Amino acid sequence: MQILPLNEVPQFAEQITDWLWQAFGAGTTREFYASIVQSSLNGADFPVTFVALDAGRAVGTVGFWRCDLISRQDLYPWLAALYIDENARGQGVSQALQQHVIHYARQRGYNRLWLWSTFAGYYERFGWQFAGEALEYPHTRVRLYQKKLS
Repeated sequence: MQILPLNEVPQFAEQITDWLWQAFGAGTTREFYASIVQSSLNGADFPVTFVALDAGRAVGTVGFWRCDLISRQDLYPWLAALYIDENARGQGVSQALQQHVIHYARQRGYNRLWLWSTFAGYYERFGWQFAGEALEYPHTRVRLYQKKLS
């Protein structure tokens, strides 16, 4: 498996957009996710979208974002939009993508990484620490997690 920034393999932008919209897009337009994916092609510090490839096929994606939770803009950076293709689940792709973003953030001098989830029990398996509850716009309670990088 190989993990690359999307701006090195832009041919997967439409697939990544579809994955994110289908997985996280309840009440949001596809265009919203397309704009996130498109902005990650610009080569800026944020957002960065990574793609996991297996034999030239995209099998997962994850983002390194400046903000992923409007109610907690004081926290950054974020591991965001982790998605694994159904056919690749259970094969270590999620862990590899998480580790890739952790390494990427550490290389850039960050000492902590954040994520949020609507469910418990998954991220704890990868060493993420529950940091409390937060509110996803407009009214969804979510679990906030942190990973100390230093």
